[in-house]
Amino acid sequence: MSLDPPTYLASLQSNIRQRPIPWDGAVRAGTLTEDQLAKIRAVDKAKRDARRQVVEADLEGYRILFVGEPGTPSVLESAAKRPDVVQYILVLLNDLLQYIPSLPKALLKSSDPYRNFLPLLAHSNNFEDPIPLLSATVLTSLIAGSKDESPATIERALPVLFSFLSSLTKSSDAGLQDIGVQDYSSLLYGKASRGQFWNHRSETVAPLIGILRAAAGVTNGNASASLWSRATSASTTTPAVGRMGAGLEGSLGGGVGLQLLYHVLLVLWQLSFEAAEIGDDLNDEYDIVLLYTQLLRLSPKEKTTRLLVSTLYNLLAANQKTLLPTAVLARLPGLLQNLASRQITDPDLQEDLDNLRAMLDEYARTKTTFDEYVAEVESGHLRWSPPHRNTTFWVENARRILEHENGAVVRRLAEIMARPWDGDKAVLAIACNDVGNLVREVPERRSQLEKLGLKTRIMELMGDPDENVRWESLRALGGWLKYSFDTAK
Repeated sequence: MSLDPPTYLASLQSNIRQRPIPWDGAVRAGTLTEDQLAKIRAVDKAKRDARRQVVEADLEGYRILFVGEPGTPSVLESAAKRPDVVQYILVLLNDLLQYIPSLPKALLKSSDPYRNFLPLLAHSNNFEDPIPLLSATVLTSLIAGSKDESPATIERALPVLFSFLSSLTKSSDAGLQDIGVQDYSSLLYGKASRGQFWNHRSETVAPLIGILRAAAGVTNGNASASLWSRATSASTTTPAVGRMGAGLEGSLGGGVGLQLLYHVLLVLWQLSFEAAEIGDDLNDEYDIVLLYTQLLRLSPKEKTTRLLVSTLYNLLAANQKTLLPTAVLARLPGLLQNLASRQITDPDLQEDLDNLRAMLDEYARTKTTFDEYVAEVESGHLRWSPPHRNTTFWVENARRILEHENGAVVRRLAEIMARPWDGDKAVLAIACNDVGNLVREVPERRSQLEKLGLKTRIMELMGDPDENVRWESLRALGGWLKYSFDTAK
């Protein structure tokens, strides 16, 4: 997938191409050999087709020039003490990699093709030094151009490269962020590279989620509570798609530019091809369904909307049992219904939208109130949905909740209650309400709840600063004491 190079990188490369290099002096100083200079001059100022002919006629010679071999150092090794020459060679090599398809695979035939490039990523911690950035660009072009999946690439080179690109995505400079994100997109060409990307998600995925949260107007510090609050309070107003024209100018929350947003969404869309393996963890760790639903409400372009809808479809289709309930709780169906009422010009968006709506409609036709409740508890975030205050629901379902999947629901409830929920105390109040209802309807199963520490936790919450938490914990404990007294009689 080809993207236009980021403006900052294109400008940097253009400036370096125009710098005069005293090549003959470099040879006299021993920086280069005559043979290396001859190969450089053969392609340096030549047109694209001429360059291709020269390199393809001598792939082995250009492999040795850029990568070296035992006993013959590469030009990068020879010129290591001349940063201006190293920069020029990196730009030249990247140009050749872009337009000569046979060159990446030729370079990788070396026994250790990355030994000259990976150390350059650590040449400096200063983003003003162009060598690490240019090296990352070359590595990206080399790996993406070859689509190599050998251990040398997947297990050695990619983790180091991903770590460097992560430093760009964490930068406060949107230009550097975009370079890192676009390189990610180029590198996610296959299952193995996407797997490595996911394995290093604290470095790779987490910063991208931070960018999306900023675009959605959500702070990282309390993102989950904020997203659930927005989901349950938001109306199903029509998404903003189409209000800002066809380009990618402008920005969303946190000053996130639409071009950067599009590229981040593109990377996560590529990652969603592995939804069957990572979908549940992606949602558990990053609330991806909630986040994407909120972004869909804000999306001002068909391009971004298409990626949001397509990624949601990939995730939900591969994880229907676990993620469809979350999508319903996030009010995605109503949002999609309103989106479908608009005139959509993108056929791919229309197709994914229709498929996603059909999937959610089918789920809605078959689910019960009990299913809704279980899904809410499994989501890890409670809100005052109808079942919690419905006496009939508890009469009919309390025992079933205790027995469902050998007590999985109440174990999850205990996990929820163990957290402090400083940013959303309503969760604790609701959990106390539910425990109280379980005790009231199935008092003989109190020991099951006590073994999970729920009675002890409810007693602790009687001292919580939040008035609603104290009230609900008192009510729950009251039921416990009532049946304890009845048993004592």
